[in-house]
Amino acid sequence: MWRNYVIVGLRSLAKNKTYAFINIFGLSLGIAACLLILNFVRYEFSYNAWMKDADRSFQLQDFYKATETGGEEMKLQVTSIAAGRALKKDFPQFEQVVYVTTPPVTVIQDGQATRPENALLVDGPIFDILQIPFVRGDPAHVLDDPHAVVLSETEAAKRFGTANPVGQTLTLNSGDMEADYRVTGVFKDLPKNTTVPMDLVARFDPDTYFARSPGTVTGWGNQNGFIYAKLRPGVDPKAIEAQFPAWEKRNIPDDITDGKRTNQGDVQDWHLTPLRDIHLGEAQVGAQRSTGDKATMISFIVIALLILGIACVNFTNLATARASQRAREVALRKVLGATRRQLVTQFVGESVLVAAIAMLIALALVELATPALNGFLDTDMSVHYFGGDGMLLPILGLIVVVGLAGGLYPAFYLSRFQPARVLKANKSAADAEGSGRLRSILVIGQFAVSIGLIVCTSVIYAQTMYARSADQGYKREGLLQVRRLSTPKIERIQKTLVQEVRGIPGVTAVGRSTIGVATGNNSMTSAKRPGATTESDIGFYGMDPGVIDALGMKLIAGRNFSEANPMDDATTPSPPDDAAERALVARGVNVLLSESAAKRLGFASAQAAIGQPLQTGLTDTAKYGWLPATVVGVVSDVRYRTVREPLQPILYYYQTVGYNNLLVRYQGVAPDVIRARVEAIWKRLAPDVPFEARHAEDIVHDLYNGDEQRAQLFGMFAILAVVIGCLGLFGLAAFTAERRTKEIGIRKVLGARTQDIVRLLVWQFSRPVLVANLIAWPIAWWAMRDWLNGFESRISLSPLPFLLAGGLALGIAIATIAAHAWRVAQTNPVHALRYE
Repeated sequence: MWRNYVIVGLRSLAKNKTYAFINIFGLSLGIAACLLILNFVRYEFSYNAWMKDADRSFQLQDFYKATETGGEEMKLQVTSIAAGRALKKDFPQFEQVVYVTTPPVTVIQDGQATRPENALLVDGPIFDILQIPFVRGDPAHVLDDPHAVVLSETEAAKRFGTANPVGQTLTLNSGDMEADYRVTGVFKDLPKNTTVPMDLVARFDPDTYFARSPGTVTGWGNQNGFIYAKLRPGVDPKAIEAQFPAWEKRNIPDDITDGKRTNQGDVQDWHLTPLRDIHLGEAQVGAQRSTGDKATMISFIVIALLILGIACVNFTNLATARASQRAREVALRKVLGATRRQLVTQFVGESVLVAAIAMLIALALVELATPALNGFLDTDMSVHYFGGDGMLLPILGLIVVVGLAGGLYPAFYLSRFQPARVLKANKSAADAEGSGRLRSILVIGQFAVSIGLIVCTSVIYAQTMYARSADQGYKREGLLQVRRLSTPKIERIQKTLVQEVRGIPGVTAVGRSTIGVATGNNSMTSAKRPGATTESDIGFYGMDPGVIDALGMKLIAGRNFSEANPMDDATTPSPPDDAAERALVARGVNVLLSESAAKRLGFASAQAAIGQPLQTGLTDTAKYGWLPATVVGVVSDVRYRTVREPLQPILYYYQTVGYNNLLVRYQGVAPDVIRARVEAIWKRLAPDVPFEARHAEDIVHDLYNGDEQRAQLFGMFAILAVVIGCLGLFGLAAFTAERRTKEIGIRKVLGARTQDIVRLLVWQFSRPVLVANLIAWPIAWWAMRDWLNGFESRISLSPLPFLLAGGLALGIAIATIAAHAWRVAQTNPVHALRYE
């Protein structure tokens, strides 16, 4: 019996080649797209899952609450050293607690200075928590030595070739630290689905490393590294988190300023996030590697199922549309004794057969597309069929699900035909009664999905282009940003470096600052006007007089900083000196405000702020009190961060040292030429410090790569949905035109013109597309409004993308069926009516 079903199914496909092609090709595209998307989603959820004991390993994350004084809500993956030490002290339930930081590390080997791409400094046995495979050395003891360093396979090969690197010596330089380190191990290169990329891992002592800024070690507001912790077996992390409020009160000291108590615990909460949840977790700020979010993954799953659904709809539509061609077959089978159950089994079996053939083609497409998708998304996804993460069982399940989804309704529909009705009067066919409305509903659903995806694609792309081109308060073109100016060896020659860079032909301005374009640092302080009862939280950063011209900022009111004015200089020694700090507080300092900072502090205009006194928290207010400041200038707002984040009001101060960014403005010279000339000066003055610089345009472009990729993915999904939908529309148009041949012949005999016939057929299939717009538009508007709300600066949601999507879908639908309509309309009515 089953053999007979298979033979009949294959004969049916062979007899109707167009039907077979449309169904199999459409299903294979839908299944391939579904598998690719679901494989990507599975990959995104697999971050860190490959590590042993990942379920017991956590990252301590720091969540800031929004405050009435202007403090921003931030969910950070980084936290303070103090938090990690208090966690280790108070919770013996943890096997290990390790602090990890990622400062720039220079490796000096054979007199050559190079910088590993991903260098970590750790204060403990991190490989007890992040259990990665080693090829040389014992992971449990490779970091026992305070001057031990561990390399990845690629980094080891780069430095030592094929020789055994264990026991070799490298000189590491980072901040004030420069010491010889011995290689004690080599670990395998990590896959890309890890949130902790590493090429070099070295042991260090935070107290010694941060000796110049001891507040970094003791302050609960200094988030400058990651805390990883591993629980003992059987310990419930939620039970630990429940104790955090009391733990905060025990450990975080109060700050008393002007008799007012503040506490870092009032604005911060800490959370234990499992290693597996870091990549798609709530905390996105401060991550080592770009993160994702669960909402996007859920939307991808929905899209995968919708595309697969569109392909299944094609099968259902075409099966019911061509029911008239199989009505006589069904009638004869019933006359010969076939039961309805047998007929349902036969038709469902044919559907599963089509799904199986489509699956084979889809798997071939997946294998071919995966390498290209890896290159596009910068992932290392692979397709496995066997094992714990194998796809064999899901594939078999998908064949059955697709077969049932596409064939169940047609099977019940075809098997209900009554033999007497079909065969009486020598009728060779039975019309597909009652199925036209269902087919219209399914076509509407198909095009609603396609139109919605087109709208989402256009909105995401438009927002990405807006983010890259919107006015951020500075001129991107002709701006080179040089990093790592705070390296001790560079600090010693900073003035010489600045003078020589200014002398490069084409350079129009040079400035130094503690913040730059997308540098990732965030410094907040409190400020208030004398007599005010509450202070405001604003950003504070250092800059020299050259920054305004280098960035292309606008001086709205007042004046710039001047090196000749002692009151402008807020320089104090590092590490802090009590006498110098008290002298600065006694003397006061001049500052600049951004336009939004002036508004936050209550000034009616930029001009009104000039000459006004402020009380600022630029020093340790609990120890020295408020630092008096006078506003001497107001500058335009600059958005240093992405348009997703709020514009930060900023107070600028001037200092002679302590900068970490060099901003170079140029014109009339090629960007590569300027970079090469600045690099040549750098290497001549500091040959053992690697040069790191990027053009502002490139930095801003890369900030939105993730959004651009999302737009391109949605675009690919939309194209697939439209192609699959049009395949089904093509098949429906062919069968409908064939079924209405005699009707069209009669219309032509009665005087209908060719264009009248074409208009009739085109309108029949255009109506579902027009209705689909009415369904797709509100859903797409709601989804895109919610997505755009994640940006502080965004485009307005105009009708244009909706109209374009609807028009495009309608145009594609008309183009798909126009050929059929024209061919049928041109047919001689004699051929259709000769037997009547």
